[in-house]
Amino acid sequence: MATAYAQINPDIIRWARERADLTLGMLAIKLQTTEDKLEAWEAGAKPITMRKAMALAEKTYIPFGYLFLNTPPEDKLPIPDLRTVDGEPLKKPSAELYKVVQNTITKQNWYRDYTREQELAPLNFVGRFDLNSSPKAIVEDMRAELDIPPHPTRGSWEDYHKDLIKRIEALGVLVMRQGSLGHHTKPLHVSEFRGFAIADKFVPIIFINLADAPVARLFTLIHELAHIWIGHSGVSDGSSLKWHNEFGHLVRGDKLTLT
Repeated sequence: MATAYAQINPDIIRWARERADLTLGMLAIKLQTTEDKLEAWEAGAKPITMRKAMALAEKTYIPFGYLFLNTPPEDKLPIPDLRTVDGEPLKKPSAELYKVVQNTITKQNWYRDYTREQELAPLNFVGRFDLNSSPKAIVEDMRAELDIPPHPTRGSWEDYHKDLIKRIEALGVLVMRQGSLGHHTKPLHVSEFRGFAIADKFVPIIFINLADAPVARLFTLIHELAHIWIGHSGVSDGSSLKWHNEFGHLVRGDKLTLT
């Protein structure tokens, strides 16, 4: 049986590797090949087999079809990028962040089809407020919808965290938590993002980076929930100081203080 080769622009192979922040040696190990062979693919000296091309797309977190483009595509997250460092926006999301957002949107699209089949009504708390609304008013409304008393009685912060997720999901918000892209992958970078929100009227989603510290994940959960309340999707690093005091009032308890 003849070996099938993929007619791929060598520059795309190099772009895919560098985009995934992998050295020749690192990607060669993932593809179970040699550095020399991988270097030959990138130089256009040798063709890559279809099987290895499919593995390359998987290991570098890009759609397989990207490998057949003439030039590398412009990377752009499908939701607003709200991350900043010293007040300046970050320029280049990692391949892992792109993949996580893409995977989440794929799941959201599937669930949206389900809501249409079930003729479910839109959720009225999504976008109930906006960016100009009072943080105190938003948090009070969130507390009312979640049925959380002003000073809830609870045990550990872990118990409260679990209970809060249950209450949020009971409202119709999907809470997804993940710390990596699976076995033999590096953890998602907390320094890059702590979570993100997709403020959809039918399928709102909160994603929490499980690589973060447990207490920080609780704050991120509430931070992203506020994004749902103001109808503002985006990837964030949780550094919106405007919300800190009000979030502290929502999660404050005997064993947890975020203010």
